[in-house]
Amino acid sequence: MQKLTDAGLHPEQMLAALPTFMAEIAQLAADLEVDLSSYQADHIALRVNDLSLAKQLHHAWLAYGEEWSVNEINGRPIVVIGFEKPLQVDGWTIEALELPYPSDKVYPQQGWEHVEFVIPSASANTDELKVALEQTLPTLAWDSLTEKGIKVKASSPSGEHERLANPTYAFKKGNVCIKLHPCSLKAVIESEAE
Repeated sequence: MQKLTDAGLHPEQMLAALPTFMAEIAQLAADLEVDLSSYQADHIALRVNDLSLAKQLHHAWLAYGEEWSVNEINGRPIVVIGFEKPLQVDGWTIEALELPYPSDKVYPQQGWEHVEFVIPSASANTDELKVALEQTLPTLAWDSLTEKGIKVKASSPSGEHERLANPTYAFKKGNVCIKLHPCSLKAVIESEAE
C-alpha cells in the first residue's frame, strides 16, 4: 500500500482528489457546450502505467465494492468494481470504477482519467451514435473542437462475451476525458451472462 500512497494513488487520496477532477470534467463539458447534468455518470476510470500498481489498486479498491467483471479488451484486463456506496459528486452518482491494466501506452499522468456518461439510444455503431448525439445534444460544438484543443475518438470496444453494442465517443483535453455511450457498463456486463 505504501507504493500506492507514494504515487498519490491510494483510494483515499483518489477520493480526496475527486472534486477537483470532476470540476475539470465540468469545464470540459462546458468547452463541449453540453449540459450533462441530467445524464447518468456511469463510471469513472483510473489510468496507471505500472503493472504492480494496477494489481495493488485492484486489491485496494475491492475494499470499496465488489468486482463486477474482469474482461480482456484490446489485449489487456479491464477490471470493473461496483461501489458498495456509489460516489456522490457534483450532483452525479457514480456506481462503478473502471481500472484498465497498463498497455504499451504510457500516460503522462496517473490517476483519474475519464468519466463515461450514458446518453441513451439504440445505437449499434459509432455512426449511429454520432447521429443520436447530434439529436440529443444539439449544442455539442463538433465544428470548434479542434480549435479548443479537444481530441475526438470514436470506438467500439467490446469484451469477448458482450452481447450489447456500446459504441463510444471520447472527448479529451489535456489529461481529462469525457466519454459518451448509449448503455451503462452494468447493462453491458449483464449482457455477458445472457
